[in-house]
Amino acid sequence: MIKAFDEIVKYAKEKGPKTIAVAVAQDADVLNAVNNAKNLGLADAILVGDKEEIEKAAASCGVDLSKFTVIDERDKAEACRKAVGLISEKKADIVMKGLVDTAIILKAVLAEEAGLRTGNVLSHVAIFEVNGYDRLFIVTDAAMNIAPNLEQKKQIIENAVKVAHAMGNVEPKVAVLAAVEKVNPKMQATLDAEALVEMNKKGEIKGCVIGGPFALDNAVSVEAAKHKGIDHPVAGHADILMVPQIEAGNMLYKSMVFFARANNAGIVVGAKVPIVLTSRADSDIAKLNSIAIGVLMANN
Repeated sequence: MIKAFDEIVKYAKEKGPKTIAVAVAQDADVLNAVNNAKNLGLADAILVGDKEEIEKAAASCGVDLSKFTVIDERDKAEACRKAVGLISEKKADIVMKGLVDTAIILKAVLAEEAGLRTGNVLSHVAIFEVNGYDRLFIVTDAAMNIAPNLEQKKQIIENAVKVAHAMGNVEPKVAVLAAVEKVNPKMQATLDAEALVEMNKKGEIKGCVIGGPFALDNAVSVEAAKHKGIDHPVAGHADILMVPQIEAGNMLYKSMVFFARANNAGIVVGAKVPIVLTSRADSDIAKLNSIAIGVLMANN
């Protein structure tokens, strides 16, 4: 089982290279990321966007465009459609967001003609390497689904489990988070946690072990779980942290990045191919990690 990002990059190199279709590629940070991935043998890239602006962005960060195919398209929505079309044409394996609003690229991904829908919701899966812990943590969903209902939470877990499996974790431990570790009829997050645990026991959610509700401390700390008298395989050993809604996920995500200085990666799962959506605030390493996760997912 992979326990650190350097192992992920190494493993992805063995699985790659894959081809990334970059939508609206005139972004220096994104060009740097795909260039680093190319140099490491992780992935090649087809750059779709305003060719003149792509050339300017490449010049600003010292990226040699002769290593890549560039498709000139000034209209951003059309550039997204063309990038997604490369997937449909089997010319690319991964979609990556460039200098375009997330809603525009997701509209292209979800278009009927793209053929990339699976029936599952799309959800964001973040992976963190936190100093002092012996494993990687997955946090979901911190960016896509605002207030998921029970069925959506089931699918969000299933998406995250696919990522864990791609990372070599054959039976990840999923902690369904809430403010408390006991079921409270006045707290919907705890009721959903109880229902998800039952789904897992009945085999309706496969490939993982689900526990909850858990407060964050007794999900990740064995000592905290023992102090509360919680005896469950997931308690203190969680690999996947399922948050109740987007605010909790967003705050947890950013606290790991800015307080814990955690190494991280992020990917959107639920379509037939992985979608790499990196933020301008993400480091070059985080962008490279995200591409590496995309390469692993493209093999599953």
